[in-house]
Amino acid sequence: MSTDPTGRALALLSLLQTHRFWPCAELARRLDVTERTVRRDVDRLRGLGYPVAATPGRYGGYRLESGAHLPPLVVDDDEAVALAVGLGCAAVAAVDGMEETSLRALAKVESLLPHRLRRRVAALHSSVRSVPSPTDQDRVDPGSLSVLAAACRDHELVRFAYRAGDGTPTRRLVEPHRLVTADRRWYLVAWDRDRDDWRTFRLDRLARPQPTGGRFTAREIPRGGAAAFVAHALGATPRERVATLVLDAGPDDLAEVLRWVDHDVVDAASGAVVVQVRGEDVGRLAMTVARLALSVPVRVVEPDDLAEAVDRLAAHLANRRRP
Repeated sequence: MSTDPTGRALALLSLLQTHRFWPCAELARRLDVTERTVRRDVDRLRGLGYPVAATPGRYGGYRLESGAHLPPLVVDDDEAVALAVGLGCAAVAAVDGMEETSLRALAKVESLLPHRLRRRVAALHSSVRSVPSPTDQDRVDPGSLSVLAAACRDHELVRFAYRAGDGTPTRRLVEPHRLVTADRRWYLVAWDRDRDDWRTFRLDRLARPQPTGGRFTAREIPRGGAAAFVAHALGATPRERVATLVLDAGPDDLAEVLRWVDHDVVDAASGAVVVQVRGEDVGRLAMTVARLALSVPVRVVEPDDLAEAVDRLAAHLANRRRP
């Protein structure tokens, strides 16, 4: 039995922060104390501002509720590293206004990390790179993200304005089921009431989502779930522009780098690999070339407008001012 009340309270808080219901007897067993001691430690946490709800009776217990303010959190080493890395990734997410907020939170977390954990986080940050979003038009309004996430959770109908791929404005009434991220874009998987079918909606093309107050019964998302459904929808996106590239590497060295590229291998017998890649437009193809060039030398064979776009990109990068 622990005789350190502070250590016991922190251990109790760590259990309660899972936000599940804990029977008093189970907490006592986990902490190796009596149920009376658990009740005293719960009162101590309440005195520190943690909203711990109690259920009386023989099978009663405790649960940590959401409060009016965010109290201090207790995390273990792996959770602290995951939190820091997650905030670092959020700082480059395609959510408008998220970068500065995430960086402020990351600075607070890293300032509190012990040296051994700081080294782990620094190693991860130094080894991971993100490909920037090609345009600010892909940015997602965080307010819309919150509204849609709540609607998915509560099974509540939502109306919103939507801009189709060809620019046509529409109004939609949907049953929102899941939010999915893919290639630094956010997608909503929903049942479209007007079209009586499943649809994916890019959140950067969506505006002013409004819950209607109406509820719906969740449906089974086809193709094995939301992520698979979005992946299939993206695969069905017309990619009418085709480019021929020469990659100066062997086929075995290119398996990982080509994994997320829509491509066909044309020739792999000459020491280099010739591939045809597809994209929506020259800008997307240029981003694909840049992404490949991070790993292997790339030469654009055709089309000419892509070669010119890549030359401009290389020139702009070469002219970057050095300190």
